[in-house]
Amino acid sequence: MSSHHIVREKQEPALLILSMDTFDEEMLGQLLEWSPTVICTTDTAEKLDASGIKVDWIIGDGDAGDLQSDVKHMPLGEDNAAGAALKYLVTHNYPAVNVITDVLELKDFLFYADKINLVIFREQQKIYPVNPGFSKWKPAGEFIELLSHPSGLQLSGLEAAGNNRYKTTHDGFFTLQFEQSFLFIAEDIE
Repeated sequence: MSSHHIVREKQEPALLILSMDTFDEEMLGQLLEWSPTVICTTDTAEKLDASGIKVDWIIGDGDAGDLQSDVKHMPLGEDNAAGAALKYLVTHNYPAVNVITDVLELKDFLFYADKINLVIFREQQKIYPVNPGFSKWKPAGEFIELLSHPSGLQLSGLEAAGNNRYKTTHDGFFTLQFEQSFLFIAEDIE
């Protein structure tokens, strides 16, 4: 007897694909596993269609053509692609979004960092905002990178490795304490 899973809309993080030239296909498959709402740019829509991936929304002011049936069009308005998509997701009460991009412009995500659970994938990094007092378990010898310069930074379980990169000193929790309301960190992914 097989088991059936009912996936409710918005239960899984939406998937926003801004660009994906440097993104691992196996990781893309994992992010698509639970049939998230897929939002992409006109450029990435063609690549996704060629791979047989269903798209829900295409962002852009141009004509997206007839790549797939039942695709909705999301105009840019005053925003860039990231801003238009994030505004839509927050307005429609999506709790989380995974973003795939080749070029990271953190300024595009700052306004939304406290409004939606946000994880950005770029090349071999997983990037997300954390609040003061953030703590996470990691094995010894793994790296994290701070993508902004927090004031009043206090670390435990980490040692400096240069260029805002830090290495875990032991198996266990590391903690970040700082004065801002949040900062973005990046973890290396295999």
